[in-house]
Amino acid sequence: MKTLEEGARVKFRPKADGKGAPGAGEAKSIKVRKGQSGVALLSGGNPQIAKGDGDAPVQAFIAAMPGWKHDLGKRLDALIVQNVPNVRKAVSWNSPLYGIEGQGWFLGLHTFTHYVKVAFFRGTSLRPVLPGASKGKDTRYVDIHESGELDEAQMANWIKQAAALPGFLGP
Repeated sequence: MKTLEEGARVKFRPKADGKGAPGAGEAKSIKVRKGQSGVALLSGGNPQIAKGDGDAPVQAFIAAMPGWKHDLGKRLDALIVQNVPNVRKAVSWNSPLYGIEGQGWFLGLHTFTHYVKVAFFRGTSLRPVLPGASKGKDTRYVDIHESGELDEAQMANWIKQAAALPGFLGP
């Protein structure tokens, strides 16, 4: 993945349905800015980290998360490692992914302007069911805002449940 210079403008083509992913719509331009770690921050402050397996790219992503999101990223990563000692980590789709070797990915993080989205790829199987619905039939989300509290006990419960299920076998 090519690293972008601060102030560079990136063109992308939204889907014909206008949802923002590459596709057939009219090309749009996004201005890239640098975060405190010097890493390019894309739309919503999401760090641009090259795809990679292991802890190093995940830690690079967390280090580049802007402001209060950085501390939250460290807390979430520590909580995941504490509750799933054999966790596998990677960065793909500009998001840290957490999984179990041979079982797939059970959780992903993504940074937005006003919150961090925690995606549980088999979230409809977790109890209690997570609050955020998804277009994907199995995925559910928890959006954590700066002013919101992180219920670490509940999050740990969901993490343990999710790690015990077959995960997403994507990237």
